[in-house]
Amino acid sequence: MPDIPWSTPTQAAPGAEVYVMASRFETATLAGAVKFFLKAPGIIRQIRKAPGAHGVALRARVLDRTFLTLSAWEDRDALYRFARSEPHRSGSRAASAYMKESAFTFWTVPASELPLGWPEAERRLAERNQAH
Repeated sequence: MPDIPWSTPTQAAPGAEVYVMASRFETATLAGAVKFFLKAPGIIRQIRKAPGAHGVALRARVLDRTFLTLSAWEDRDALYRFARSEPHRSGSRAASAYMKESAFTFWTVPASELPLGWPEAERRLAERNQAH
C-alpha cells in the first residue's frame, strides 16, 4: 500500500521548537486494517486543517496490519486539541474495537529539522517498546 507522504499544513516559525508525535498501530485482523486504512485519508485531511499542525505523514502496511503516523505540532496543546476534535475523537474510539496494539512517542525538534523522516520515528518507537 502506498504511504501518504509528509505534508506541511502550516510552516513553523523560524527558530521554533515543534512537538512531534510518532505512533504505531497494529490491528487484530486484516478487516480491521482495511477499516483503519479507509479512515486514514479523512484524518490526514483533518490534521492538514488543524490549528498548529506543522506536518503529517502515514506509513500504511495493510497486509501486515500495521500503520505508523508521524506528525509535528506547534505545541502539545495543539496536538491534544486535534485529538479531542471530530472526527478523530470518535474514530479513535471506534478503532479501539479492532486494535491489537498501539504505541506513541513524543519529542521536540527545531522547526529547521522539518520535514521529519521515518528512520527517527521508527527508532524512537522501537526504544519506547523496549522500555515497556
